[in-house]
Amino acid sequence: MKLITMFFLLTVLPINWEPDFNNAKKTAKEKHELILLNFSGSDWCGPCIVLRRDYLESPSFTDMANENLVLVNADFPRKKKNIGPPEQVKRNEDLAEIYNKEGSFPLTLLLDADGKVLKTWHGKPEISPEQWTAEIKAICESRK
Repeated sequence: MKLITMFFLLTVLPINWEPDFNNAKKTAKEKHELILLNFSGSDWCGPCIVLRRDYLESPSFTDMANENLVLVNADFPRKKKNIGPPEQVKRNEDLAEIYNKEGSFPLTLLLDADGKVLKTWHGKPEISPEQWTAEIKAICESRK
Protein backbone atom coordinates (compact mmCIF):
# COMPACT_ATOMS: atom_id res chain seq x y z
CA MET A 1 0.00 0.00 0.00
CA LYS A 2 2.85 2.39 0.81
CA LEU A 3 4.32 1.76 -2.63
CA ILE A 4 1.04 2.64 -4.32
CA THR A 5 0.71 5.81 -2.25
CA MET A 6 4.29 6.84 -3.06
CA PHE A 7 3.72 6.19 -6.78
CA PHE A 8 0.56 8.31 -6.71
CA LEU A 9 2.33 11.18 -4.95
CA LEU A 10 5.23 11.10 -7.38
CA THR A 11 2.97 11.14 -10.42
CA VAL A 12 0.87 14.09 -9.29
CA LEU A 13 3.58 16.38 -7.98
CA PRO A 14 3.64 19.60 -9.96
CA ILE A 15 6.75 20.58 -11.84
CA ASN A 16 8.81 23.47 -10.57
CA TRP A 17 8.93 26.66 -12.65
CA GLU A 18 11.94 28.85 -11.90
CA PRO A 19 10.92 32.53 -11.79
CA ASP A 20 14.45 33.87 -12.33
CA PHE A 21 16.15 33.20 -15.67
CA ASN A 22 19.64 33.75 -14.25
CA ASN A 23 18.99 31.12 -11.58
CA ALA A 24 17.63 28.84 -14.30
CA LYS A 25 20.85 29.18 -16.31
CA LYS A 26 22.93 28.46 -13.22
CA THR A 27 20.86 25.38 -12.37
CA ALA A 28 20.97 24.17 -15.98
CA LYS A 29 24.77 24.42 -15.98
CA GLU A 30 25.09 22.59 -12.67
CA LYS A 31 22.71 19.79 -13.67
CA HIS A 32 23.73 19.66 -17.36
CA GLU A 33 20.15 20.29 -18.43
CA LEU A 34 18.42 22.47 -20.99
CA ILE A 35 16.03 25.34 -20.29
CA LEU A 36 12.46 25.46 -21.55
CA LEU A 37 11.28 29.08 -21.63
CA ASN A 38 7.56 29.65 -22.14
CA PHE A 39 5.99 33.06 -22.82
CA SER A 40 2.33 33.05 -21.86
CA GLY A 41 -0.68 35.20 -21.20
CA SER A 42 -2.25 33.00 -18.56
CA ASP A 43 -5.52 34.88 -18.18
CA TRP A 44 -6.25 36.12 -21.71
CA CYS A 45 -4.47 33.92 -24.30
CA GLY A 46 -6.58 30.89 -25.25
CA PRO A 47 -3.75 28.96 -26.94
CA CYS A 48 -1.53 29.65 -23.90
CA ILE A 49 -4.12 28.12 -21.60
CA VAL A 50 -4.47 25.06 -23.86
CA LEU A 51 -0.68 24.68 -24.13
CA ARG A 52 -0.30 24.74 -20.38
CA ARG A 53 -3.22 22.39 -19.67
CA ASP A 54 -2.70 19.85 -22.46
CA TYR A 55 1.06 19.93 -22.94
CA LEU A 56 2.99 21.46 -20.04
CA GLU A 57 0.87 19.76 -17.39
CA SER A 58 0.59 16.40 -19.18
CA PRO A 59 2.03 13.43 -17.27
CA SER A 60 4.42 12.58 -20.10
CA PHE A 61 5.83 16.12 -20.16
CA THR A 62 6.10 16.53 -16.40
CA ASP A 63 7.95 13.23 -16.03
CA MET A 64 10.37 14.14 -18.81
CA ALA A 65 10.83 17.73 -17.61
CA ASN A 66 11.67 16.68 -14.07
CA GLU A 67 14.57 14.64 -15.47
CA ASN A 68 15.83 16.89 -18.27
CA LEU A 69 14.77 20.53 -18.04
CA VAL A 70 14.86 23.70 -16.03
CA LEU A 71 11.53 25.45 -16.67
CA VAL A 72 10.94 29.20 -16.86
CA ASN A 73 7.52 30.77 -17.46
CA ALA A 74 7.46 34.43 -18.46
CA ASP A 75 3.80 35.18 -17.87
CA PHE A 76 2.11 38.39 -19.03
CA PRO A 77 -1.35 38.36 -17.45
CA ARG A 78 -3.70 41.28 -18.07
CA LYS A 79 -5.93 41.08 -15.01
CA LYS A 80 -4.55 43.15 -12.17
CA LYS A 81 -5.12 40.38 -9.62
CA ASN A 82 -2.87 38.02 -11.63
CA ILE A 83 0.05 40.38 -12.16
CA GLY A 84 3.07 39.38 -10.11
CA PRO A 85 5.39 41.54 -8.05
CA PRO A 86 7.19 44.37 -9.88
CA GLU A 87 10.53 42.54 -9.85
CA GLN A 88 8.95 39.53 -11.61
CA VAL A 89 7.23 41.76 -14.17
CA LYS A 90 10.62 43.38 -14.87
CA ARG A 91 12.36 39.99 -15.24
CA ASN A 92 9.67 38.86 -17.69
CA GLU A 93 9.90 42.09 -19.69
CA ASP A 94 13.69 41.74 -19.85
CA LEU A 95 13.32 38.18 -21.16
CA ALA A 96 10.82 39.35 -23.78
CA GLU A 97 13.28 42.02 -24.97
CA ILE A 98 15.79 39.27 -25.71
CA TYR A 99 13.68 36.27 -26.75
CA ASN A 100 10.22 37.55 -27.73
CA LYS A 101 10.58 40.94 -29.38
CA GLU A 102 7.50 40.33 -31.57
CA GLY A 103 5.29 39.63 -28.56
CA SER A 104 4.15 36.16 -29.71
CA PHE A 105 1.90 34.20 -27.37
CA PRO A 106 2.38 31.44 -26.65
CA LEU A 107 6.05 31.19 -27.53
CA THR A 108 8.14 28.32 -26.24
CA LEU A 109 11.90 28.08 -26.61
CA LEU A 110 14.38 25.35 -25.79
CA LEU A 111 17.68 26.89 -24.71
CA ASP A 112 21.07 25.64 -23.67
CA ALA A 113 22.49 26.61 -20.28
CA ASP A 114 24.06 29.73 -21.80
CA GLY A 115 20.72 30.94 -23.16
CA LYS A 116 21.34 30.00 -26.80
CA VAL A 117 18.11 29.11 -28.63
CA LEU A 118 18.06 25.50 -29.83
CA LYS A 119 14.42 25.21 -30.89
CA THR A 120 11.39 27.52 -31.07
CA TRP A 121 7.68 26.74 -31.09
CA HIS A 122 5.24 29.51 -32.03
CA GLY A 123 1.75 28.86 -30.71
CA LYS A 124 0.46 25.51 -29.57
CA PRO A 125 2.36 22.61 -31.13
CA GLU A 126 0.61 20.93 -34.06
CA ILE A 127 1.53 17.49 -32.72
CA SER A 128 0.25 15.56 -29.72
CA PRO A 129 1.61 16.26 -26.24
CA GLU A 130 3.35 12.88 -26.28
CA GLN A 131 5.02 13.58 -29.64
CA TRP A 132 6.07 17.06 -28.51
CA THR A 133 7.50 15.64 -25.29
CA ALA A 134 9.40 12.98 -27.25
CA GLU A 135 10.81 15.68 -29.55
CA ILE A 136 12.09 17.69 -26.59
CA LYS A 137 13.47 14.59 -24.88
CA ALA A 138 15.36 13.62 -28.03
CA ILE A 139 16.97 17.06 -28.17
CA CYS A 140 17.90 16.83 -24.48
CA GLU A 141 19.44 13.39 -24.94
CA SER A 142 21.40 14.49 -28.00
CA ARG A 143 22.98 17.29 -25.93
CA LYS A 144 24.19 15.09 -23.04
